[in-house]
Amino acid sequence: MKSTVHTVTAVGAAALSLESVSRRYGGRGSAALDAVSCVVPAGSFTAVVGPSGSGKSTFLQCAAGLDRPTSGTVRIGGTDLGALSEAALTRLRRDRVGFVFQSHALNLVPSLSIEENVVLPLVLAGADPASDDVLDRGRELLTRVGLAGRGPDGPPTLSGGQQQRVAVARALVTEPDVVFADEPTASLDPGSAALVLALLRDAVRIDGRTVVMVTHDPSAADWADTVLTMDGGRLR
Repeated sequence: MKSTVHTVTAVGAAALSLESVSRRYGGRGSAALDAVSCVVPAGSFTAVVGPSGSGKSTFLQCAAGLDRPTSGTVRIGGTDLGALSEAALTRLRRDRVGFVFQSHALNLVPSLSIEENVVLPLVLAGADPASDDVLDRGRELLTRVGLAGRGPDGPPTLSGGQQQRVAVARALVTEPDVVFADEPTASLDPGSAALVLALLRDAVRIDGRTVVMVTHDPSAADWADTVLTMDGGRLR
């Protein structure tokens, strides 16, 4: 089956591309993704919308290298994820991809301080957690998300919206090629949701980052430059 390429914008180098990507579970089972192709240029904010079961979460997992497609090619910044070993794929996710999940349990490590959570990707990459560069970067991002001075506190002391803002800070700490956000506002009140979406919007506008967000919420998708609709494992 030939797929249609959905180009998010006519200009800009591709930060993310999928070419005829399919994902099937259980051998010959139905396709969660069916020959999906799209190109997302650097410095853009793309929302993928669709009802539950439409395939949008599988899209994000394959695009971010969290799951390998059954067929097709996924590239981040020109790197073919299918050509990478598991160790190399882990390094790519650590160094070049940021994540914001719906679940607070997935976003933050409760045994670490808020500041330690923000700089965790840098520490996992081998940076000295006590170095001035790492500490300054963590404090800079906490200030940016409106949580200056809260670094020594633990995640349980924050509201859900504040925890999501910390998650955005951590997603940006490595200056990644792409930030993937999986229903980042689903469990937040409207005010907290708007703050989180504004931070993602600013990551694109100010930093030139690329954001790909899956959501079922049309009001959240309104913050994006382009909205792609997924239904039955295909982009419409």
